[in-house]
Amino acid sequence: MLLLDTCALIFWTLDPKKLTDTALRKIKADKNICISSISIWEVGIKIKRKKLTIPLSFESYVKKLKQIEDFQIIPVDEHIWIKNIQLKWEHRDPADRTIVATAFINDCGLVTSNKKILGFYAKALW
Repeated sequence: MLLLDTCALIFWTLDPKKLTDTALRKIKADKNICISSISIWEVGIKIKRKKLTIPLSFESYVKKLKQIEDFQIIPVDEHIWIKNIQLKWEHRDPADRTIVATAFINDCGLVTSNKKILGFYAKALW
């Protein structure tokens, strides 16, 4: 299982050239790609605040995500929220903390360009 953070999801689905060769190779090699459901919220917020423009409606984007083969959206449940709170990490961004907690709970790799996550989570790569 390989978890994509929100920026990796956006790059992978909308502009794969922005992924590093390492990230793209790892995504292509893994047959079980996933995201935290909080990434759906984060994409929506970026669109709403006009920090992200995509070539289709937000609702259509989410619908297309759900149609990708070997792709899973992991719901944020109480176990992930508990892990989020338990992380011994000073980073305050709730979405980043939730994505990292999801990676910990699922003991999986995490594709991210976020330097704070790369410095904290040993299985993160970019």
